[in-house]
Amino acid sequence: MAAVYTHGHHESVLRSHRWRTAENSAAYLLPHLTSGTTVLDVGCGPGTITADLATRITPGRITALEHTDQALALARAEIARRGLTTVDFAVGDVHALDFPDDSFDVVHAHQVLQHVGDPVQALREMRRVTRPGGIVAVRDSDYAAFTWYPRLPELDEWLALYEKVARRNGGEPDAGRRLLSWAHAAGFTDVTATSSTWCFADDEDRAWWGGMWADRILKSDMSRQALDSGAATPDDLDRISRGWRTWAADRDGWLSLLHGELICRA
Repeated sequence: MAAVYTHGHHESVLRSHRWRTAENSAAYLLPHLTSGTTVLDVGCGPGTITADLATRITPGRITALEHTDQALALARAEIARRGLTTVDFAVGDVHALDFPDDSFDVVHAHQVLQHVGDPVQALREMRRVTRPGGIVAVRDSDYAAFTWYPRLPELDEWLALYEKVARRNGGEPDAGRRLLSWAHAAGFTDVTATSSTWCFADDEDRAWWGGMWADRILKSDMSRQALDSGAATPDDLDRISRGWRTWAADRDGWLSLLHGELICRA
């Protein structure tokens, strides 16, 4: 069930992940949170969403989970920076969570199932540790549904390369459209499926997103994996990087990223 995490933790990756908030990445979940709720945040990353959720459920506690101590250290730093005292930390594998049955009111995972070896087993485990009547909430991108203008060939090349590398790593980059089927396979019968988008279209947003990917395609774990596997050459990555900067500089540039979302009742 093991899979290789495609993105890694280079600064160019964290630049994107630290932009995420509860409002722009978990709005579908927020109406279900109340004061005193207990939450498990699976794959918490640098902890920005975790911290936002913590402020909404106080005095309830939230547990931030990552697969390595190194990854979890990023969340610890963010929680300490904000001075929050209702966050616990754990290292673990979502395929075999080290928590008793019925431990949490809500189990949340943002952009996690696309990277795991067995998303159905991951959902079964998330369900197991959720109290009866509680919620499992998941949100994942659907790369094949990303769309942009102008239709630059370098961005088409980027998408094809990303999907190839991610699948070679054991992940599913088009997870968004599969979430509902995975939830059904995991045994959920009460599921609400929705979708939402991130849109980058003004000068500032294009410069940020395009610049981030222009760096990321050259410096992140994905670039190393693409080179090591022979999926791309240095010239390919340079060309894609320049394509992202071309898109970012175009006043007509527009990009929409689709995400699937589920609220599953345990």
